[in-house]
Amino acid sequence: MFDVAVIGAGVVGGMIAHALARYELKICMLEKNHDVAMGASSSNSGIVHAGFDAVPGSLKAKLNVRGSEMMEKITGSLGVPYRNNGSLVVAFSQEEEEELKKLCQRGLENGVKKLKLLRKEELTKLEPNIGNGALSALYAPTGAIVSPYELTIAAIGNAMDNGAELYRNFKVENIICTNEDYEIVSGKQSVKAKFVINAAGLYADQIAYMIGDRSFSLHSRKGEYLLLDKECGGLVNATIFGAPGPMGKGILVSPTTDGNLLLGPTSEEEENKSDKTTTATGLEQILKGASKRVEGIPVQKRITSFCGRRAVGTTGDFIINVPKKGFINVAGIESPGLSASPAIAEYVVELLREEGLSLTEKQDYIAIRKSSHAFRNAKIEEKNQIIQKDSRYGRIVCRCEGVTEGEIVEAIHQNPGARDLDGIKRRTRAQMGRCQGGFCMPVLMELLSRELSI
Repeated sequence: MFDVAVIGAGVVGGMIAHALARYELKICMLEKNHDVAMGASSSNSGIVHAGFDAVPGSLKAKLNVRGSEMMEKITGSLGVPYRNNGSLVVAFSQEEEEELKKLCQRGLENGVKKLKLLRKEELTKLEPNIGNGALSALYAPTGAIVSPYELTIAAIGNAMDNGAELYRNFKVENIICTNEDYEIVSGKQSVKAKFVINAAGLYADQIAYMIGDRSFSLHSRKGEYLLLDKECGGLVNATIFGAPGPMGKGILVSPTTDGNLLLGPTSEEEENKSDKTTTATGLEQILKGASKRVEGIPVQKRITSFCGRRAVGTTGDFIINVPKKGFINVAGIESPGLSASPAIAEYVVELLREEGLSLTEKQDYIAIRKSSHAFRNAKIEEKNQIIQKDSRYGRIVCRCEGVTEGEIVEAIHQNPGARDLDGIKRRTRAQMGRCQGGFCMPVLMELLSRELSI
């Protein structure tokens, strides 16, 4: 019997498990895929939004601003790269300039700090490569960037280091409710828990239906991206947005925490929740939008394209409620869900407290997680000391990203361990460089086979 079962091992479920793991609780995470961070958390913009976009008074507004304020500290403790690079919403017409004024006022009402409207002269000083047609911009210095899948992996790993259990390939097929607990069924497996958190992303409405809650539904929104080589990452400093429309914030141009340049996403309503194909039309739309925002984008330096899915709810806001005693929905967590995730976790912990969950802090809680970037960020002398103790750190496997055998073996065995090539990619960046795995993939397969006896 578990105290809390969290359905869904994306960034929201992961941050909730991480927040709960500091208490004397028996926790499990149930993930239908073979690894964590496989849904929206695997493929989004990685932007920590300042919080000027959401409607004042909404959960989105409240939790976005609070989450943004929490993010630097929490990424520091989890060893996850974070960069406070700021964000700019750029206007290219008088109509868009009026929209910026509204966004600025909305942000001030939401409590966003240091917001400022910039004229073109100020804008071009900050961003020399901004599009020629730019008239003005809304500047949010508190905007930042983070790796969404690294944050998810680290949060879940820290929860596991503190005793939480992860069930992979656990697709929830039924939930049996009693007066005392919930039995969650997947094929011939089942787990019991006193409290259940429904953080199942695109499928959270289907999970809610299993307990008779039909108060909301979700649909899928598709977004395609282009990723450019690391030599392009310095083209812009801040994250560059256009004025938002009904379908979101439009095509952005942003550096990543790893030094690449990210373009996208498109925004397309589509029924198929599992389709992650990219299209010629989508990529053309990305290039057109990005080229308007920023001059001189070296599109010939693109190294990959990918597609993400986000869950859009019917309420226009995050859906965080208690439809049945001991059962909490955390659904419709579209943008700014990544930004809000630490605050969503904090909010859910308080809901659980109100529901009667006893929360006693652990005396032996492990607060700090070793960064997966520890070796690559070490000084030469420190690297040599590590190699003397373990020669595997002296063998480069991924030439493009400089990833060693030692780092890969560590990723396979550190919570939650990598189990396939994509899992290694998300944990170490091996296969994320110019050759996209062309050179290192055979060796990575050998290491997986050796370390896991498969």
